[in-house]
Amino acid sequence: MLERPIAFSLTFMVLFALSCAFLAVVDALPEPKKTHASGATASREARPPVVAGLSASPQVLPGLPVRIVAPTIGLDMPVSNPSSTSVEALDQALLSGTVRYPASALLGQEGGVLIVGHSSYLPVVHNQNFKAFNHIKELKEGDDVSVYSAEAEYHYRVVGVRLGKALASTPQDVVKLPDSGNGKYLVMVTCDSFGAKSDRYIVTAEFVGVYAL
Repeated sequence: MLERPIAFSLTFMVLFALSCAFLAVVDALPEPKKTHASGATASREARPPVVAGLSASPQVLPGLPVRIVAPTIGLDMPVSNPSSTSVEALDQALLSGTVRYPASALLGQEGGVLIVGHSSYLPVVHNQNFKAFNHIKELKEGDDVSVYSAEAEYHYRVVGVRLGKALASTPQDVVKLPDSGNGKYLVMVTCDSFGAKSDRYIVTAEFVGVYAL
């Protein structure tokens, strides 16, 4: 009596194995489920930093900034890199967004990366780039700022916001950037014009790490 159920079971197992083998050959087996990280997690958190803190790494070469982002104030602007420090050249570059001051450090170098942007509180402004840095005065200690090169994201954390008095004709003079031996950091400065001796908001942020894109 037991022979018939055993024979049936063996026949079923053989047929099941043959069916699975056939499905595998024709690539018809179901794919295993894959888990996907959320956009925020997959962006910075899913990427280990290439450089942490102030350590140097041969993997990342110094780069020119092309974009600056500060999420807490809705800032997302392009960064130009003029080669001249003349007032005319810098003011012209500011018409297209923010500007890295040519005499300051590159991303990844020791020293300060100085990025300047217009601020204007006129009720009507046709070129919105004149409002590029309107809200940097609202940044708080601990806020994140990211500056992008063509190959990496450089992550900074705000350590100070202050109003600089009109004592000099260029943002670099107002900031009085320390020597390069003081580490890597970012300085953001507002300006009306490079030739105007107006008060400027100055944001200083310390380097946290760099992430490959």
